[in-house]
Amino acid sequence: MTSSSGGGRELFSRHPKNPILGPHDFPGRNAVFNPAATVLDGRTLLLVRTEHRNGMSSLAVATSENGIDHWEVDRMPGLDPLYESFEERWGVEDPRITKIGDEFHIVYVGYSPGGPLVCRATTTDFVSYERHGVLMPPEDKDAALFPGTFGGRFALIHRPVPAIVGAGAHIWLSLSPDLRHWGDAELVVEARRGGWWDANKIGLGPPPLLTRDGWLLCYHGVRVTASGSIYRLGLVLLDLDDPSTVLARGNDWVLGPQEPFERVGDVSNVVFPCGWILRDDGDTLHLYYGAADSVVCVAEASLKELLDHVHEHSDPLQTPTP
Repeated sequence: MTSSSGGGRELFSRHPKNPILGPHDFPGRNAVFNPAATVLDGRTLLLVRTEHRNGMSSLAVATSENGIDHWEVDRMPGLDPLYESFEERWGVEDPRITKIGDEFHIVYVGYSPGGPLVCRATTTDFVSYERHGVLMPPEDKDAALFPGTFGGRFALIHRPVPAIVGAGAHIWLSLSPDLRHWGDAELVVEARRGGWWDANKIGLGPPPLLTRDGWLLCYHGVRVTASGSIYRLGLVLLDLDDPSTVLARGNDWVLGPQEPFERVGDVSNVVFPCGWILRDDGDTLHLYYGAADSVVCVAEASLKELLDHVHEHSDPLQTPTP
């Protein structure tokens, strides 16, 4: 791995083979990005958002023995949109994968005429899928399930967007007894204000990761500048038994667009992860992300270093609420 550390603060090292997947790997696609990630039969599996040349997206499968190169792209359709449905009429986007029992739960964005909304599907083999409908109405996205329950209820991280201009977009938590009926919504992580790198708009990256210290979240923050938006990544630690409680929140971003393929693309200055995998040593973490909404990349970090960082660089006096 090589590091492109903005001022020495970035904790993820980019792989020298980046980008690891591009449109040339998926014939007929304009862009491939924002992959979910998991392990199936010992192989790294990415469920990649692929954008067709008509502008709509579907989800396709790619697998690799080492999670870095020699990717095998499944030529069969992955999770294609149900164009006849309202919720997926304009495509499906940005999946996150959580394994619960023997099933992989895919929480993804359906692009409906009413706006983006949160949907769920399940699979055991990433060949056949069962859809379970809409979890959250428009406008809502950046959603993922926790792999366990809390007081007998499932938990969903998501990012609704209020209709009130200037209200900001924040990370919320909702609970469900059956993965279908959701309630007790609670704001968990607020976008900061002013000159912060994560001011006004934030959203979940990969699904929550269970660690020795609690649930680790990687989230994106959006800084609006005179030349456009910049998407960077930060860390939050939630309580193990009560994920609505924030234990620590890092003040600095830990990965931001630096390389040419992150700076220039269909949407410039974007790093946007939807999946990460903790490897068998219990410390090596591979983060899979979309770069500039055009290609797929991977970066590596030490889980211990991430946890140390979020504790050491969290100052509640510097995290003002809206």
